[in-house]
Amino acid sequence: MSELCCGRDDDRRPAARPGERTGRIVTPLRLELTLSPAPADGATAASDGCGDGCACCAPTAAAPQTVSAVGDGCGDPTCSAPAPAGDGDEEPTALWRSRSAQLAGLAGVLWLASQLLDWLSVGGAASTVSTVLAAGAVLAGGATFVPGTLRALWRGRLGVGTLMSVAMLGAIALGAVGEAAMLAFLFSLAEALEDYAVARTRRGLRALLDLVPARATVLRGGAEVEIDPAALVPGDVLVVKPGERLATDGRVQSGLSSLDTSAVTGESVPVEVGPGEEVFAASVNGGGALEVVVTARVAENSLARVVHIVEEAQERKGAAQRLAARIARPLVPAVFVVAGQIAVLGSILGDPEVWIERALVVLVAASPCAFAIAVPVTVVAAVGAGTRAGVLIKGGAALESLGGVRALALDKTGTLTRNRPAVVAIEAVPGGDPAQVLAVAAALEARSEHPLAGAVLAAWPADQPPVDPAADMQALAGQGVAGLVGGQPARLGKPGFIDPGPLAAVVTAHQEAGATVVLVEAGGQLLGALAIRDELRPEAAEAVAALHRVGIGTSMLTGDNPRTAAHLAAAAGIEDVHAELRPEDKAALVEQLGRRGRVAMVGDGINDAPALATADVGIAMGAMGTDVAIETADVALMGEDLRQLPRTLAHARRARRIMLQSLLLSGAILVVLIPLAAFGVLGLGTVIVTHELAEVLVIANGVRAGRLSRPQQTTEPTAAQQDARHEPRSTVEGGRR
Repeated sequence: MSELCCGRDDDRRPAARPGERTGRIVTPLRLELTLSPAPADGATAASDGCGDGCACCAPTAAAPQTVSAVGDGCGDPTCSAPAPAGDGDEEPTALWRSRSAQLAGLAGVLWLASQLLDWLSVGGAASTVSTVLAAGAVLAGGATFVPGTLRALWRGRLGVGTLMSVAMLGAIALGAVGEAAMLAFLFSLAEALEDYAVARTRRGLRALLDLVPARATVLRGGAEVEIDPAALVPGDVLVVKPGERLATDGRVQSGLSSLDTSAVTGESVPVEVGPGEEVFAASVNGGGALEVVVTARVAENSLARVVHIVEEAQERKGAAQRLAARIARPLVPAVFVVAGQIAVLGSILGDPEVWIERALVVLVAASPCAFAIAVPVTVVAAVGAGTRAGVLIKGGAALESLGGVRALALDKTGTLTRNRPAVVAIEAVPGGDPAQVLAVAAALEARSEHPLAGAVLAAWPADQPPVDPAADMQALAGQGVAGLVGGQPARLGKPGFIDPGPLAAVVTAHQEAGATVVLVEAGGQLLGALAIRDELRPEAAEAVAALHRVGIGTSMLTGDNPRTAAHLAAAAGIEDVHAELRPEDKAALVEQLGRRGRVAMVGDGINDAPALATADVGIAMGAMGTDVAIETADVALMGEDLRQLPRTLAHARRARRIMLQSLLLSGAILVVLIPLAAFGVLGLGTVIVTHELAEVLVIANGVRAGRLSRPQQTTEPTAAQQDARHEPRSTVEGGRR
């Protein structure tokens, strides 16, 4: 652990766990999670935990790192140097298995025994035994932080461990061995609790990697063969049986099934998949067998990327964390200066023993450990909890900004809607046949690249033979398409290109309902119209209402026409609607909304890039497997359930409150203890207990940010909710109104 924050430099890293099954991805993942080299002299390490770019806090290229489970002395898990070879300890799964906790416990037992002997007897051999026991407590407790302090001093760095070591040695020199033992016990215990708290929050994140199965079944030479998942390469064909987890990302080659993606995306409703659809690592297969073509190695799949990105994100500091670091860093040498002045001036003007003891008390009282760990512990806990619920929060800065959001701008297509246009109505002229309308439209769109062509073709009944494409098909830019269907000239296009005639009123009604209407003509005669709409997500209104209840204003931003935008906004419960916007218009509007408070923009992470970058917080929806969305957004929702938005905002607000509570508590302790210690109101024992208790309280408060309740689904998902998880498979009958 780094001396910079709390004076410890244990440099402990978890080694590979004994008995690790060969199917695990320990070696590949270590390569995946290797961080960048330390910066050159004078450069600031972007990823160092304390913000000063020191060599100890920046990982080196020569030492690839696994996910760190051990923090520095101040709770910032990024402020660590690589462990010397062979120096890693197995990461404890329980507090009592931690070496630092065991030493702290031993120190506590020895100290309590010495205090009990002092209380039961006066003088004699018992007093000598009591002193020996107290000295043993000093050795046991000091073993957890004194070696790191000495290594740091050798490199010319001061820290809180230095303060505690000097105070402990000074107490021994003054004959207060019992107080020195109490300091060693309580400080080592607080540090062990802090290490364990950070490790526990990170263990939940790394548990995602354990979702990869120990063995994977692949097709080799027509036969099924079990192999190590780490040996999978793109192009391999995975056989995934019912109930099995996917070992890595891929694309379904054959089979129909449903996948439970809740472990990664946080969504409880299974996703229907079939040939051609993407599937992701750690998803649990439902009732059907699947053959999946591998598209990514295990160490490079979506799951590994998520863990890698979150580990980096946990190092990014927000304003509160940077402020705490700026205050804590110069405070350590300042405390030495003040304590030295108290000792020297007091010795000149009064009793040297009294004033030297007061100087030692000030060293303990002014230690900024609680202040330094207040934000890092909270950030690590909150980011880890969000990831387990399917939300990537990119570090302390994003967490703080998200917690202060007062307005939310939502893109329409792909965010409020599913970005899957579907035929919602087929209208035939009086006496006409809706089936003929769809048949001609499907023939004209069979080879079209227009975005709405897919909706028309998806509406063709699955039990009917494929439609024959139109001959001599021509795309008429901005108007529609034309061609020969059954030897007759046929056209499909928007009103104006084709006269709606007797369907004028019907066309207007559909347009006012937010649908795009295309008319179909054959042999010079109007056959009918198709109404196509990108439907609102079934949970959109519920999510927007939840946002409004907590005082967050919502706005819809879209490039669509005002009528469609207004209809969908009304259905979602959004009053502030902005339509016909270009990407630069969206960015300008987000900037305007930001003048009234912090604003977040929710989009797809690609088309809305300018607006996402302009907002205080950019949130990408449905980012699982989308590199650009995950990399560019401040927050990425891995699933597509809009109800995750209010839950994520509530989680960030709570984490922000916890940060402020911890900072205020630790700051108040410093402000109160230092003058009381300097003027002799409080003795060494009282200050030690108060200081270490405050640190434990700050750690416990920060860990609370790691509790994120995942709502239970009390009812069966509706048909609409199930539909939202897969491509629509409309039929002529289902499309008619």
